[in-house]
Amino acid sequence: MDNKEIGEKLVAHCDAHTEREALDTLYSTDAVSVEANPNPETGSAVVEGLDGIKAKHDWWDSAMETHSYHADGPHPHGDNKFAVIFTGEATDRESGKRFELKEVAIYTTDNGKIVREEFFYSM
Repeated sequence: MDNKEIGEKLVAHCDAHTEREALDTLYSTDAVSVEANPNPETGSAVVEGLDGIKAKHDWWDSAMETHSYHADGPHPHGDNKFAVIFTGEATDRESGKRFELKEVAIYTTDNGKIVREEFFYSM
């Protein structure tokens, strides 16, 4: 699977809300995820390994109620990178604050798998 195909499959999974399947099929077991800000649970912006990335998704699902979510892309860059623009609305379960979200994610691929994801957004 080439870079563009990986991106197309990831976007399709995100829009179908089947992110878990994307993690299991498109990600390397030693993938790295980098957020723009540290996770409140761990204090770190960097998560290493697929299990850690799955835990990050679990945290989001438990801390936020997602009302809408859309993935735009992929936008390929060379043979091993692509970007996806995510937009949506969510509510922080603890504070009850509803907010719009917009972020750009840059994905790096190697040997047919996502090996790195980096998220860019304003807080």
